[in-house]
Amino acid sequence: MDIVMPQLGETVSEGTVTQWLKKAGDAVRRDELLFVVGTDKVEMEIPAPADGTLAEILVEAGQTVDVGTRLCVIDDGKGTVALAAKPAAAPMVATATAPTTATVARGDTQKLSPVVRKLLAEHNLTPEDVTDSGGDGRITREDVLAFVAANKDSVSAKGPAIAETIPFSYRRKMIAAHMTRSLQTSAHVVQAMEVDFGAVEPVRKANKLTYLPFIAHALCAAIKDFPRVNATIEKETLVVYRDINLAVAIDLDFEGLMTPVIKGADKLSVAEIARAIYDLATRARAGQLRPDEMTQATYTISNSGSYGTLFTASIINPPQVAILSTDGVKRKPAVVDTDGAEEIAIRPIGVLAQSFDHRAFDGAYSAAFLKRLKEIIEKRDWAETLDRN
Repeated sequence: MDIVMPQLGETVSEGTVTQWLKKAGDAVRRDELLFVVGTDKVEMEIPAPADGTLAEILVEAGQTVDVGTRLCVIDDGKGTVALAAKPAAAPMVATATAPTTATVARGDTQKLSPVVRKLLAEHNLTPEDVTDSGGDGRITREDVLAFVAANKDSVSAKGPAIAETIPFSYRRKMIAAHMTRSLQTSAHVVQAMEVDFGAVEPVRKANKLTYLPFIAHALCAAIKDFPRVNATIEKETLVVYRDINLAVAIDLDFEGLMTPVIKGADKLSVAEIARAIYDLATRARAGQLRPDEMTQATYTISNSGSYGTLFTASIINPPQVAILSTDGVKRKPAVVDTDGAEEIAIRPIGVLAQSFDHRAFDGAYSAAFLKRLKEIIEKRDWAETLDRN
């Protein structure tokens, strides 16, 4: 039975085997975790599709191959061929060290993990310089760091004292590549507006909610009036979507980001969106998202406001053409119109900023969209809207 590289997302054409969880000759059971695959969007564990023996590994850990490439062979006694292994129900959340602690044979630099090779090169060391912790001739990242710490006077480079060396995790490398590709491809422009959240504030407080679900609900309503922000570019064509599938950027405790998707967000009430965001954020941080919850996004919303930021120019999440950043809402003096007379009042004010791809539409369209979003947030009866879409 041949196991091939699965496709984890509609725009994904290749993947990296970041770790084998079984070795050649091991017995495997159906649904037992077999290996870990990483793409530019997600990293997840892949289970065996059948009982048998792992007869042969064809792609070593660390190699990147096209979707459909044969990765290994499972002898199931039937000689059948599987087109792909199905992803496990819960993706694995990468950490700074998870994919980098694999041990390697001493002196065999072709099999040293990328992190170990990098650390050795940074400190002008060879595998023979480092004592392995297991006594079996195999070197880990921790072995190198321990050697450097014990011999810091002789191996530390000149310059400022180094508190810590943190190799990029697989997730961090993929985020870096994904964001760089976005900047190289999209014609980024940023526009922002101040918004008065006075209409939202009493309803938000009474129901113990954040601003985010109110903004997301208003965003979906504004998209219906300006649908071109809810689109992708294919060659020289703008593909505008009828469905509004809202990706929400989730911070993984400072270990990277994930953007799980609320599908059909425009059909949900504020309360339902709030519950969906909480559910996705909780399961993302616990590594319990399903692969399908990371696909088919049409627009992304990023929330730095919980940290009190003033203005954030977010990078567009390809292949989408726009992303909205929500920054901190603070009470500040503002000019308000009361029965035709202007006066100064203390209002909850925040900035909403949209980064958009200028290839898709122009600044006037984006500005009109932001104006509509502002109007909805400031003028909607949120108490009446809370439980209806």
